Amino acid sequence: MNLRDQLKEILPDILPRNPAQAIKGTELIELVKHRLKQDYSEATLRYHFSIMSCDPSAPIAKVEQGQGYYLRSATMHSMNSARNLFRAAGENDAAFANGGADLAVAFSRASKFRAVVQRYLESVRQFPFAFEESFSADPGASRWRIPDLAVVDWLTAENDAPGMDKQKMEVHRRMGESPLRITAVKLRLSLDHATVLEDLYQCLSASEWANVGELIVASAIDDPRLAEEVSRFAARHGIGVISFGLSEDVLDDMPEPAVIENMGEREFDSLLGHFLAIRRHAAPAAGRGYDWQHIVAKASANPDFARFESWISRCLLEERLLSAREFEVMGRSAAGGGQEFVA
Repeated sequence: MNLRDQLKEILPDILPRNPAQAIKGTELIELVKHRLKQDYSEATLRYHFSIMSCDPSAPIAKVEQGQGYYLRSATMHSMNSARNLFRAAGENDAAFANGGADLAVAFSRASKFRAVVQRYLESVRQFPFAFEESFSADPGASRWRIPDLAVVDWLTAENDAPGMDKQKMEVHRRMGESPLRITAVKLRLSLDHATVLEDLYQCLSASEWANVGELIVASAIDDPRLAEEVSRFAARHGIGVISFGLSEDVLDDMPEPAVIENMGEREFDSLLGHFLAIRRHAAPAAGRGYDWQHIVAKASANPDFARFESWISRCLLEERLLSAREFEVMGRSAAGGGQEFVA
């Protein structure tokens, strides 16, 4: 195995997720050296760290303004997923393959917005799960079948506590009711008249297996005609629509996604207070159950659904609330065991 492949295996276990805790090159060399299969010079390792930090498929990222390396959150998978947030209908894939400054800016905004949405949902005691790998192959079809996020509301959660209320769990079991509710979320940076129906129908299609579907848009929906079209569609088909009121300039000025993901509660609250203007344009229709068998069937072929099923199953089996990020850190990828809990 060459050095690059060895580093791809070793670095995720060493690098911190938080850029504020970035490891300097000298320290990283010492941590890596004893795990390599042969001896490499410091100059060779520094060169590989530098080159790999510029590669979006590599697990190592460099602090933008400062020194040190951290674990990249924007992998190639998440790049494909984030691209789904700003790609217009009918746009040629070749245009994206060519890259360029405009693509880099759009990807940066999409990644920041997704990080903001996830942190916001966590702040209101919801549990978001990001679908990323699904958009790596056949992205056109995946946009219609796969949500960007699945959000779990635990109906058996303890009030202001990280655990599950065992009495509520038992009541739900005896009544044959599910202890959770799933919302399938599609994210968009903005809406316009040319693509709004496609965006709305994609949200509807990708949420067919969940309790409800929700479209969350970064920018404000200020155009009255566009807002009316969104409201009519949502009312007819039962999806929810929310805008966050984040302009392109605001997204450009926000810190990188890894910083947003690792902000403390007060820091994130301050960020929300200055920039966020959340408006609900339509509430999702209630009353539909989710299709657990769809999740189980998809898990056999889709790695995102497999991780999603395994995450929910673990929370149910252990009767405790784990965020998706905590679950990923724990490294459990095998699914199973949760079906018996779901009505």
